[in-house]
Amino acid sequence: MKTFCGRANPTTGAMEWLEEGEDYDYHQEIARSRYADMLHDKDRNVKYYEGIRAAVSRVKERGEKAIVLDIGTGTGLLSMMAASAGADFCYAVEVFKPMADAAVKIVEKNGFRDKIKVINKHSTEVTVGPDGDMQCRANILVTELFDTELIGEGALPTYEHAHKYLVQEGCEAVPHRARVYVQLVESKRMWSWNKLFPVRVEAEDGEKIIVSPSEMEKCPGVPSVCDIQLNQMPLSDFTILSDVVTMFSVDFSKPVRSASTCYRVQLEPLKSGKAQIVLSWWDIDMDPSGMINCSMAPYWVKSSSSFQWRDHWMQCVYFLPNEEPVLQGEKVSLTACRDEYSLWYNLQKVREEENKADIRVESPVCRCQAHLLWNRPRFGELNDQNRTSQYIKSLMKVLKADSVCLCISDGSLLPVLAHCLGAKQVFTLENSSVSCSVMKKFFRANNIEDKIKIIEARPELLSSSHLEDKKISVLVGEPFFTTSLLPWHNLYFWYARTAVTSHLASNVTVLPQSASLHMMIVEFQDLWRIRSPCGTCEGFDVQTMDDMIQNSLNFRESKEAEPHPLWEYPCKSLSDPQQLLTFDFRETVPQHCLSTEGSVNLVRKGKSHGAVLWMEYNLIADISVSTGLMHISNEKGNCEWNPHCKQAVYFFSSVIESETLSDLPSAVTYAINFNTKTGEITMDFKPL
Repeated sequence: MKTFCGRANPTTGAMEWLEEGEDYDYHQEIARSRYADMLHDKDRNVKYYEGIRAAVSRVKERGEKAIVLDIGTGTGLLSMMAASAGADFCYAVEVFKPMADAAVKIVEKNGFRDKIKVINKHSTEVTVGPDGDMQCRANILVTELFDTELIGEGALPTYEHAHKYLVQEGCEAVPHRARVYVQLVESKRMWSWNKLFPVRVEAEDGEKIIVSPSEMEKCPGVPSVCDIQLNQMPLSDFTILSDVVTMFSVDFSKPVRSASTCYRVQLEPLKSGKAQIVLSWWDIDMDPSGMINCSMAPYWVKSSSSFQWRDHWMQCVYFLPNEEPVLQGEKVSLTACRDEYSLWYNLQKVREEENKADIRVESPVCRCQAHLLWNRPRFGELNDQNRTSQYIKSLMKVLKADSVCLCISDGSLLPVLAHCLGAKQVFTLENSSVSCSVMKKFFRANNIEDKIKIIEARPELLSSSHLEDKKISVLVGEPFFTTSLLPWHNLYFWYARTAVTSHLASNVTVLPQSASLHMMIVEFQDLWRIRSPCGTCEGFDVQTMDDMIQNSLNFRESKEAEPHPLWEYPCKSLSDPQQLLTFDFRETVPQHCLSTEGSVNLVRKGKSHGAVLWMEYNLIADISVSTGLMHISNEKGNCEWNPHCKQAVYFFSSVIESETLSDLPSAVTYAINFNTKTGEITMDFKPL
């Protein structure tokens, strides 16, 4: 069986479906999985173990045999905990075959072969009876089926089915219950991820304000949760408007209903402001008394002493459909609605005669299309006035009264800026019908629909008639393309520039005039855990899992960098930033590969977990924008990253540790190759 995998092609700006061998898909899934992160989550593991011991004890005290059902067993860890705690038998269910095979090996290696049966099925297909997968129903239900939103991985329908068919009535459950908490806040920063703010342009003929279409203003956005590391969001970036309240809870020891429903709480605003965002997280009690609790609460809610870093469970940001003014002390009603897999929120003023039954709120649907074109970091980028001002300054220097301008970027504001700053004619090349539609609405809202011509064509199919037989004197791009995953994928601009060469004037100005690839060696505070072998976990040998992940990384991924938004993942620089390659957009893409080799000196002691790579775009001679490092903020080397872009992280296969600078290695060598035929960059790093 072949697997088709989508990969961005930087030479065409398109997602392409490549045929891979039958083992590629699971290698990809394992290599990119968060299993290591979960096994490193000490707080989670200790509390699960405590909860399982207590549940087995309660069953034994009743004089019953302890029969455990572990749904989504993964490595088999929770089943091994149960067997160690004295459970008589465990059924460990795992649907992902490579994982189930690994669980069999791990269970055997740890000596639990006679106590644990691994079932490679979806739990809804498990049968009970003398000839079934399970001899009898279980009286202890153990699961770890949760994501950042709690219910996004299908926990509710899985529990609903298990209670009906797989466990006894009145069973013990670990975890016993979950609670979802909410807090109302105002935050210009987070709101900028969902709405487009007016853009101010100081032109020679006075200030102009670019506004977004009214349907975009009113649009509730997309229903998918925004999950982030809220612990990296400083208190200065939001204003708390309410206390933390429990929105709803789920008791996993009783039958669970997955059918869509709504919950409502009343909030009394602590101060007046604009309610824009609902921040949310959950906790789980591993036992009925609530003594064993595992919480995802952010730093301003719980003390740092109990803080555990994790990437598999974070916190949620929900955008209210519209900004709602609230007054201190004047109660408001917050409604949470959910289906089987997702949640969304609505805020209303409290009305005395409110009909309690009538609180159905429709799932948000984007009707303006902008939320389909731009993801949340892209909204943030478009709202970054400092970044926009760099483009405005650069355009002012290159545009003339007779400039004919062509913009190549997906759903960019550059064509509007070029028009406002006095270009004679502006064309924009849009890659999709969605971006065409959004740009049309944008131009209409600003009364410039007849001033900018949208061309829906691929660069290589651009014709003179598209451009009304004019030659382009200024070619501009941010560059930004929706298919880009890694920083250098936006080099598609260079390929597009090459494809339209015949339409460019001989003295064309290209903005940005060039790009450069930069790199720095870093020590991560926590992100290293997602790629770090575990060895043993709570006394159980999980080396098989480490080997399996490493094997999958070796299959392909380990020679590749992976994208991460580093503003969420603190790190310190161990080397100075280094420029590796430059790409001159004033010339066409060369036929030959671009490569470089060298070494970078380590200037601080620490653990070299990997290299971070990013792009910088040189707009004009003295103005550039960075998609990566903004600055190194102190002597310790703490880094500040562009919050709107993902940076590329290349994890070293083994951590290079230097306690003092006299320790070896003092440098890391690198070899970087940019294949101009494929648009991909390969890299290798070695300690010197």
